[in-house]
Amino acid sequence: MAITLAFMTAGCSTSPPANPENICAIFKEHEHWHEAALDAKEKWGVPVHIPIAMMYQESSFKAEARPPMRYFWGFIPYGRASSAYGYAQAKTMTWQDYVRETGNSWSDRNEFDDAMDFMGWFIYKTHRINGVSKWNAYGQYLNYHEGWGGYKRKSYNKKPWLKKVARKVESRAKRYAGQYKKCKDNLSSSWW
Repeated sequence: MAITLAFMTAGCSTSPPANPENICAIFKEHEHWHEAALDAKEKWGVPVHIPIAMMYQESSFKAEARPPMRYFWGFIPYGRASSAYGYAQAKTMTWQDYVRETGNSWSDRNEFDDAMDFMGWFIYKTHRINGVSKWNAYGQYLNYHEGWGGYKRKSYNKKPWLKKVARKVESRAKRYAGQYKKCKDNLSSSWW
């Protein structure tokens, strides 16, 4: 019974990790997340630490994350700032592009495996479209935030705050890379 329950809930962990500053602690707490990151690495050629650093910035690893509600006159709600949702904060139109191109029609933005695959796809496409290395967390994050067209137009140059955030993602990705190098061989792998 316990094995069946463990199998059924393997991909259902939705609570953010207790120590999000350490990629080894993240993967020890959520072993299935490591498997998802390795799957994205194999499928899209993305390094493990880049999408994890971007995801932390986007949602703090919250499955149901959404942008804040906007209010008219301070108290009448009239919608959210964008359609971003889930671990990757993927916007509805971009998610639909991902589903159409990959055929992953059963995917959900609030499922970690799907969000990780989405981020792998986006990083891969950013490399193809704008020539940004899959290892360049700064450039990848600017593409993720501004979209491929916005990045080409260098819209981020009008947003000094965004460049600061991208540097923060870059710094976290470097820290994650160093941590991961020390623990990746000790992380458990799936038994099936």
